[in-house]
Amino acid sequence: MSLSAKGRGGIQIGTEQQLRWLEGIVKWVLVLNLIDAVLTLLWVRAGLAEEANTLIDELVNEHAVMFVVVKLSLVGMGSWLLWNRRESPLAVVAIFSVFVAYYAILAHHVQYASTLAGNWFRG
Repeated sequence: MSLSAKGRGGIQIGTEQQLRWLEGIVKWVLVLNLIDAVLTLLWVRAGLAEEANTLIDELVNEHAVMFVVVKLSLVGMGSWLLWNRRESPLAVVAIFSVFVAYYAILAHHVQYASTLAGNWFRG
């Protein structure tokens, strides 16, 4: 990824450090998406949860590899699009929003795993 971002009129948008942080956030979105895919498959395949997204529910239940490929591809393409539009404040807000959403999803997975572990230890 190139860090340079030029806004309208060729004016530099953001400092190099800010753009490195933004690039790191985009990379973390991709990592969190992968973790979400793996944990979703784990919960659904173990019969402990159902996929909330009805558009990909069948993929989760019937075609695990295709589910992961589709999920990673869609989020990857969206991230690429937002990164290429990083000179737009709206794209930067969207990048942060997607990161916060995936962070919240990961927190939900951790809470769910903690609840399951607690129930398992209590018998």
